[in-house]
Amino acid sequence: MDRDTAEPDVSAFPGPNAREWVEFHGRNAAPSEYSHEFVWDVTRAADGPFVTDVDGNVLLDFTCHIGAAPLGYNNEKILEKLEEFDLVDPLKIAGQDMYFGAGPTPDESSVPGSSHLMEQLTAVSSQYGMDTVFLSNSGAEAIENAMKISHDRRAPAKYGVAFAGSFHGRTLGALSVTKSKEVYTRHYPEIAGIETVPFCVDRACEPASCDCGFFADGGSRLRNALAPEGGYVDPDEIAFVVLEPIQGVGGYRFPSDAFMKEVGAVTDEYDIPLVVDEIQSGVGRTGEIWASDHYPIEPDVIASAKALRVGATISNADVFPDEKNRLGSTFGGGDLLGSMMGAFTLEAIAEYDLLENATDRGEQAKELLRDDAPDHVEDVRGKGLMLAVTFDTPERRDAVVAESLERGLLTLGCGKKTIRLLPPLDSTEREIELGIGLFLEAIAATGSAAARA
Repeated sequence: MDRDTAEPDVSAFPGPNAREWVEFHGRNAAPSEYSHEFVWDVTRAADGPFVTDVDGNVLLDFTCHIGAAPLGYNNEKILEKLEEFDLVDPLKIAGQDMYFGAGPTPDESSVPGSSHLMEQLTAVSSQYGMDTVFLSNSGAEAIENAMKISHDRRAPAKYGVAFAGSFHGRTLGALSVTKSKEVYTRHYPEIAGIETVPFCVDRACEPASCDCGFFADGGSRLRNALAPEGGYVDPDEIAFVVLEPIQGVGGYRFPSDAFMKEVGAVTDEYDIPLVVDEIQSGVGRTGEIWASDHYPIEPDVIASAKALRVGATISNADVFPDEKNRLGSTFGGGDLLGSMMGAFTLEAIAEYDLLENATDRGEQAKELLRDDAPDHVEDVRGKGLMLAVTFDTPERRDAVVAESLERGLLTLGCGKKTIRLLPPLDSTEREIELGIGLFLEAIAATGSAAARA
């Protein structure tokens, strides 16, 4: 496959082979959230955003596995470096009873492992004074550990603060601060003491014009809940405020600077740990390494995963417990392959100026969408290549996802009426023009019927 000339080519979707694979998978797999009956054929050609399924359909993937494949498929920026290594088994180091290296010294290592990845993560988080990392398997674990170290630092705290519309993972602790769809949380027990405040839904919001419910009574719902401000919550008893700088599952909601400034001011004034969930928005997706870099906040803890290929809780050494065994994980010692991929991803972002590319290509995509979108597109927004398009009805949104698939473009819904677009960070001008062109065709194909459905 030649990425420079490849184009989507779909005959039937899903095809007969895909249907057979889906049926085979479903015989033993627990029901889960599969957005499309798309079955990637790992033995067939794929490059960057272009991928081949088990029926030979070539699709343009503008989902990047919800950001977990930040450079798409078989990207040479990663593969060329992987080819240099003879991989070993075990690729995961079970337990934290041993270290691993690849050569006599770290500087002479032939394989960038978990130690190198942690060094890179602290380097790209140094603007927040962060110098310590705990690795784990997933984003949910990264959030769990962020909550644990915050509680440890603030003991005996009894409150946490989350935001309406949030999604932080599927473990019980992470679900306790997840405030989006009830299907995620129904009947599951929760950590006690979690307070919920509104998330700003208007990226141009100011205190005087706010209608999202966050700013109220001369302050904010966050500030007004605190005892010194007339509320009932002692700020010294708050373990953390946990925030997605840009809400993902909740609908790709981009907050206003005024909202973020107030969150930053309250957490700073009362010394409340601010935990930012960068699992979907981080590692270059928005044109900065962290989405937090766009906003007037100073996070105390960053939770990362997805594009990083491993889970990571990043903070300052003073925030982490000193006592051994306060944190632990079977694979906390490091996933060799995952750590290597995470390190190579961060190297590629720096080597190929992918933050700048994400910014430029994101502006290109927004311009194309805003110039040609019909009236039933209510909003086009985004930072870098974390893009969203909101429609007038949920039915139209679903119809556009389906019409996009028929044209060979993979997209994903979020929120109630929104489609998210996450092209690879190294997307070219041609790929953005091609993908957005297909997306606009799909929007046009829905006509007015979807709004009445």
